[in-house]
Amino acid sequence: MAYVTSEVEAGVAVITIDRPKALNALNEEVLTDLKAAFDGLDLDAVRCVVLTGAGDKSFVAGADIGAMAKMTKAEGTAFGKFGNDIFRMIETFPVPVIAAINGFALGGGNELAMSCDIRLCSDNAVFGQPEVGLGITPGFGGTQRLARLVSPGMAKQLIYGGRNITAEEAYRIGLVNAVYPQEELLPAAKKLAGGIAKQAPIAVRNCKKAINDGLQVDIDKALEIEEALFGACFESWDQQEGMANFLRKKDDPNKVKVVAFQNK
Repeated sequence: MAYVTSEVEAGVAVITIDRPKALNALNEEVLTDLKAAFDGLDLDAVRCVVLTGAGDKSFVAGADIGAMAKMTKAEGTAFGKFGNDIFRMIETFPVPVIAAINGFALGGGNELAMSCDIRLCSDNAVFGQPEVGLGITPGFGGTQRLARLVSPGMAKQLIYGGRNITAEEAYRIGLVNAVYPQEELLPAAKKLAGGIAKQAPIAVRNCKKAINDGLQVDIDKALEIEEALFGACFESWDQQEGMANFLRKKDDPNKVKVVAFQNK
């Protein structure tokens, strides 16, 4: 992969979009590499993913305008579907994905961040959907995910006006979970990912699926989804050992041990 790197340590994969001279802008090659990076992860070894951008200026500054400038209607539609399919793959990836947003997250960059489960950002981060200023709409899920995350009214205000917002405002409206100084961002994301990686992986995966799938249906159907995924945890090694360890601790605190969950 020419534009994306991937490394795994202690159950956490760090995937980095590595095109800093172009502020990590997305084109077909970058998107292809991004998909390959996720496809290449060993889900028996990886329990959480941190997604970030190379350098200290930009997570992803958007899609590559030069590549889009001469697209036809058909080519534009196909490019939108290509990006949407990859971002949807990330959104539904079996294990949690944390975006460590280190600078600009504009257009496709904000859309990529929104496809992740959790968003942490640096204090110099800038967010926005500036597409209307280029004569187009957001094309990688921005009109849909932003409205779901921050309310339809706020999403419309940001998208219609093409206005960028600071890290502080992104936190205020609920677009990001936390803001860190630049040098603390990646360590904080890795620490959060490490804490998730220590939990029972079947349970974490089922929680992600329950939340994501439940948000797409009414509450009665959502509760049925939760019930099925709750039941699916039982008879697993993780459930049996996790509960046995809790009961050991209850009976005798000296008998408690650290459970190494096995994803079985």
